[in-house]
Amino acid sequence: MVTVNKNYLKLPGSYLFSNIAKKVAAYQEAHPQDKIIRLGIGDVTQPLAPAIIESLHKAVDEMAHGETFHGYAPDLGYEFLRNTIAENDYKSRGCDIAPDEIFVSDGAKSDSGNIQEIFGLDNKVAVCDPVYPVYVDTNVMAGRTGEYNPSRENFDGMIYMPCREENGFLPEFPKEDPDLIYLCFPNNPTGSAIRKEQLQEWVDYANKIGAVIIYDAAYEAYITEDDVPHSIYECSGAKTCAIEIRSFSKNAGFTGVRLGFTVVPKDLVRDGVSLHSLWARRHGTKFNGAPYIVQRAGEAVYSPEGKAQLKEQVAYYMRNAKTIYEGLKKAGYSVSGGVNAPYIWLKTPDKMTSWEFFDYLLEKAKVVGTPGSGFGAHGEGFFRLTAFGTYENTVEAIERIARL
Repeated sequence: MVTVNKNYLKLPGSYLFSNIAKKVAAYQEAHPQDKIIRLGIGDVTQPLAPAIIESLHKAVDEMAHGETFHGYAPDLGYEFLRNTIAENDYKSRGCDIAPDEIFVSDGAKSDSGNIQEIFGLDNKVAVCDPVYPVYVDTNVMAGRTGEYNPSRENFDGMIYMPCREENGFLPEFPKEDPDLIYLCFPNNPTGSAIRKEQLQEWVDYANKIGAVIIYDAAYEAYITEDDVPHSIYECSGAKTCAIEIRSFSKNAGFTGVRLGFTVVPKDLVRDGVSLHSLWARRHGTKFNGAPYIVQRAGEAVYSPEGKAQLKEQVAYYMRNAKTIYEGLKKAGYSVSGGVNAPYIWLKTPDKMTSWEFFDYLLEKAKVVGTPGSGFGAHGEGFFRLTAFGTYENTVEAIERIARL
């Protein structure tokens, strides 16, 4: 008799952004004349930079000739891309990361969900609250948690680290020592950023208790302040306790192209085993590599032309973030984020729940955001707006909200 993985049945409903899409689709069907502005899902809207398009075209042309055709990519990714990443993202910041410690993938979401596979099911997992749902859901699917607790709005057996307004939406050290610690900075969903000395404390803590930090740095391109680290490897001792996950989606607009990478240092050993070797085994078994043409596009991100063009693109989105932040502040909302991240985190007015405010904005302003409670119990009473819309739509959305 066939059985199913019953851990999936612990998950309440469908994925957060699937729920939002269903609600918006139902509203649009009932009100086809309304122009809905979507500032919910963090999907980019600006076209790929010219340097990237040029590289894509060139790589496609190469695929048309036998002498330059490429089939399966190497397990870790092509050397030209890994060398470029190591030089520009790490060595330029004083981080000693070798090209063969970089694993190229099809995106940070895949890696952040898959990385847990190399760890035992008896590991205790700590996540921020609120949190990007993938970290929690994939560990639930694997069987590392108990049942969902409706009264607490979280899972038994998972360690939650509250991120409250009074501590700048940064996590507190857990009372119970975890084995795996998920951190994301600049943070999704709150837009908060962690200072280098604060991140160093987490690295020291992880090394002291033998934990592993899974560090999601997908939004590092949006950092504007000098004392905010772009990589956890800027901290002393991070190579013996941290895995870093990166994305090309938000810094280069690759949400529809798909490219990312994970860094697993060779110095990172747990249970007497190299985690680099385990991830290499998993990666080689379950992944056939990002396409050659996409990896060439990724290489163009680091070209002088690519860097200049993407700096302008990031500035475009951060202009949106400033527009949202200042507009909501002027309208009387309590807001944070938007300085080192493309997300604005606001308090819902009049003691509305997050989903009540979602419905209110959709019905009254025709604007879509993301309910904070969808990111965890400590997200209740908050709401996330993204800066990834067009500037024109962003301005119109904030004008609509301000009129309410």
